[in-house]
Amino acid sequence: MGTDSRAAGALLARASTLHLQTGNLLNWGRLRKKCPSTHSEELRDCIQKTLNEWSSQISPDMVREFPDVLECTVSHAVEKINPDEREEMKVSAKLFIVGSNSSSSTRNAVDMACSVLGVAQLDSVIIASPPIEDGVHLSLEHLQPYWEELQDLVQSKKIVAIGTSDLDKTQLEQLYQWAQVKPNSNQVNLASCCVMPPDLTAFAKQFDIQLLTHNDPKELLSEASFQEALQESIPDIQAQEWVPLWLLRYSVVVKSRGIIKSKGYILQAKRKSS
Repeated sequence: MGTDSRAAGALLARASTLHLQTGNLLNWGRLRKKCPSTHSEELRDCIQKTLNEWSSQISPDMVREFPDVLECTVSHAVEKINPDEREEMKVSAKLFIVGSNSSSSTRNAVDMACSVLGVAQLDSVIIASPPIEDGVHLSLEHLQPYWEELQDLVQSKKIVAIGTSDLDKTQLEQLYQWAQVKPNSNQVNLASCCVMPPDLTAFAKQFDIQLLTHNDPKELLSEASFQEALQESIPDIQAQEWVPLWLLRYSVVVKSRGIIKSKGYILQAKRKSS
């Protein structure tokens, strides 16, 4: 493990971008933790094990080349959708913006998800509320740059439907009135409200917006937790130099049976320029 870690550390010291993808977690076998207690715990476990597997597969050629973009994967778990079965599958994703970076994260994440899964478009993408400073109330202005990018992706047929997460009635109404491509769903966290707010329910019903529930924490991945996972997996590294930009969680469901065929995470991180 020491040699693996040194090679990985050397690569990460020279690269500027890290693309981490778990592949299909249902294919992980022995790697998979039996029962992670939270989504955050599952994600951290996935990041560490993906880094460990990738470290153990580093070839001498890669170390000689020092690529600028590192593709960190669990190779045996990567699984593209069979084109003959595409119509039978619903491919959904939830996008979490982590770093305070440009809205182009949205396009990067969707393009990478399509590439990883071998599909031309995603059926549904929900965007989690972008990070804002403590004490600041989420406004339409915070959402607009990301929603504009999502609208472009719908218009270019990379996504069929787009939705939001954790918007109250006022926020959802403002977005709906402004947006060219309307949200078709809004996720509500049941930890914060056991019953759907009546005003939100009435608005969603009037404009045919599906209300869904979720139990993701407010911050699924923080900069600090990513750096800790990186440091534990690869001790020979300046982990504080690396910042996660976005995280995408996807699932592939067989429409007729409601069975999950594939699920996983994709993440992009950048090294801070010195």
